[in-house]
Amino acid sequence: MMSLYFWLDILSISVPLLVSFHPRIRLHHYWKSLFSAIALSMIPFIIWDIYFTIHKIWGFNPDYLSQTYILHLPVEEWLFFICVPYACVFTHEALMVLTKNAHLTPKITKIITVLLLLVFGLVLVFHFDLAYTAVNMIFGIIILLLAYRYNPGLLSSFYLTFLVMLIPFFIVNGILTGTGIENEVVWYNNDENLGIRMLTIPIEDSVFAFSLILLNLLLFKKLKQFDV
Repeated sequence: MMSLYFWLDILSISVPLLVSFHPRIRLHHYWKSLFSAIALSMIPFIIWDIYFTIHKIWGFNPDYLSQTYILHLPVEEWLFFICVPYACVFTHEALMVLTKNAHLTPKITKIITVLLLLVFGLVLVFHFDLAYTAVNMIFGIIILLLAYRYNPGLLSSFYLTFLVMLIPFFIVNGILTGTGIENEVVWYNNDENLGIRMLTIPIEDSVFAFSLILLNLLLFKKLKQFDV
């Protein structure tokens, strides 16, 4: 019997995978670059995930899992880092087609980037003792700086598409953290985060989503240049 977490993974990727073949999107032409970007992005996030799981900064409810584990993580968690990034990259690319490459001006992009770096930096300084909060801010700062240095044009569109991607991301994360179900699939040690929740979702998850999606897009755009 497939677990709830497994079904969330499959539902996250099913429509984006099917619509990838649409003639206006044709994301399947770039699968090599996309899946390579996903694999590379998984490395830091999986290492982070394993460490936090071992040290009980977060964990998983076995009632909603298939009981198959790889390096301390349920197989559904590994699938999360494939299915969700794929769905988000697809969403970004589809929105670029639908909006005819809508983007912010370089000036506005720079202002938003500076403000985000300032917020991430201040939260890091004042809450460095909170493991989940601090690591999120560190990842956010590093990935944002890399994006602004190597592909500021991506940020000018990502700041817009990210607002749309937050909707499905928080639906999935909401269920994972207990919204609409009896118990949470993923639990968090509140001694290691700010303790601020959006319904059941720790506020740090918004930065987690930001960093995960942006890193996947940044690598995808870079690797895509070498596709033939």
